[in-house]
Amino acid sequence: MIRKLAAKDHQQVMRFLADEPSINLFIIGDIEAFGYDANFQVLWGEFSDCGDLIAVLLKYHNSFIPYAKSAFDIHGFTEIIKSYTTEPLMSGKADIVEQFEKMPGIKLGRKQETFFAECRTDTHLGKPELPIKKATIYDVDLIIELRSTIDEFVVSDTARDMLVQSMESNTGRTYFLEENGSLTACASTTAENSVSAMIVGVCTSKKHRQKGLATDVLQKLIKDVLDENKILCLFYDNPAAGRIYKRLGFQDIGKWTMYR
Repeated sequence: MIRKLAAKDHQQVMRFLADEPSINLFIIGDIEAFGYDANFQVLWGEFSDCGDLIAVLLKYHNSFIPYAKSAFDIHGFTEIIKSYTTEPLMSGKADIVEQFEKMPGIKLGRKQETFFAECRTDTHLGKPELPIKKATIYDVDLIIELRSTIDEFVVSDTARDMLVQSMESNTGRTYFLEENGSLTACASTTAENSVSAMIVGVCTSKKHRQKGLATDVLQKLIKDVLDENKILCLFYDNPAAGRIYKRLGFQDIGKWTMYR
């Protein structure tokens, strides 16, 4: 049976999601931030005859994230998605979301596959001696300025507002190094919740590369988040970046697929 989830289901839902806190980072974070009654967010659960939760589907605006630990009613979830749109934005654990590719009536966008890694220990971290700072609202423009110089980044018109919102809601933080009033390297978290956080926006200005600056910033950021008893996770598709993250203690836990 599939039905909409409500506040009365919260403890059961969180127990179900807690087995894979990194994979469920976005679902957990959106539930903690917006609950079950927001007009832009809806959650459904599939339950067994015994009342056990089998699968969860999150709708956040026009984006959908399904999650299950084993077989689930993909036809039922498909019909829910189709009732809103036939061209959904979708993301999730690869072996779950890729099942929707064969479902009739849904048109998925461009497929992007990435590795998904998490870090639970600080045993691989060094102790940076550089003056790494935690950003405040007053540093937002400098962060956007640095990100805008990075060829691999796409800085949207809403990037500044989103960064401010993440700081004000404590769902994200940024650490950085600076020189003569400009940032030389920075790294951020996003989608922070009570159990996990995602690393994003790791970058170094072009003239300060090959000095290990971003790695130093990362080590400080990772240590502080782990000290709050949160698990860190990230996406990567660049093998060279993957090797750097693994030296810092990250381990691959699966693949994440997005359709945009």
